[in-house]
Parts: sequence; structure tokens; C-alpha cells
Amino acid sequence: MIAGKTVVYTSGTFDMLHANHIKMIEYARSLGDILIVGVNTDELVESYKSQPIIPFDERIALVKALKYPDIVIPQRSLDHADKVKKLNFDVFVVGDDWAGKYDYLKEQGVDVVYFPYGSGVSSTNLKERIYERYSELKTKADSHFPNDIEIKNI
Repeated sequence: MIAGKTVVYTSGTFDMLHANHIKMIEYARSLGDILIVGVNTDELVESYKSQPIIPFDERIALVKALKYPDIVIPQRSLDHADKVKKLNFDVFVVGDDWAGKYDYLKEQGVDVVYFPYGSGVSSTNLKERIYERYSELKTKADSHFPNDIEIKNI
């Protein structure tokens, strides 16, 4: 708490920013007076999963452009114990795909909320859909000409 105001912290990669990201950030905003959003750096993301599609500078710019956050910062670590001390946040919101991972923050007096993404879009799902659509279009394009026609490069 800062000056009697509830501080909420949420974080994520926010790769291929989509509706479920917005819903979680909007929900986090509703839980307090000050919303700080941490955006995972490329180096952090690569330490636990594949490289993001959208580079860090673009992802953080997109999150900064949203109306919900008061402050947007780079996040360089998944350990939030020090962030609690530095940022004085009271509530931490993260997607339920991380359920249980941040329960240790409760010992520091932080309310931890695992936001249920539910069904719908995810960055992984978007990547799969883009790849499938690309494959379909490529197959269609590759089969556009009959096999018995010689195509010359000019």
C-alpha cells in the first residue's frame, strides 16, 4: 500500500497481445488504485519457453498504450519477492496457467489471484492458427499450377 492506496501488480509476456491479455489487465485494474504491469523481457521469456514473436520493445509499447496500467515496467525475473519490497504491491494477478507458482507471495502479505483465462485465445493458440493457415495457403499456392507445366525463373 502506498499513501493508503492499494497497489496491484500483474505481469506477463503479452506476446501477440490478445483479448485474454486485455481481460486480465482490466481485471487487475479493478482490484486496486494503482496498477503496475510488468512485461517480460525477451531474455526472461527465452529462459523458460520459446522466443516471443513480438520483440520486447514493441510488446512493452503496446501495453503502455492501454488505458488500464498506471505504470509499465520491464520484468527481468519470475521471482517477485524483491518486487514486493521495491514496489509495495498488495495484490498480484497472473494467469491461472501459473496456478500455485506464486503462493510464496502470500507469506509477504500479498493477495495472489490466478486469473482464469477460460476458453478462447492464447498466444500459443494464435501461433498454431497462424501456422495452420499459412500451411493451407502455401499448399494452395504450391498446387496452383499443374505439375506438367514448366515454370521458368526470369
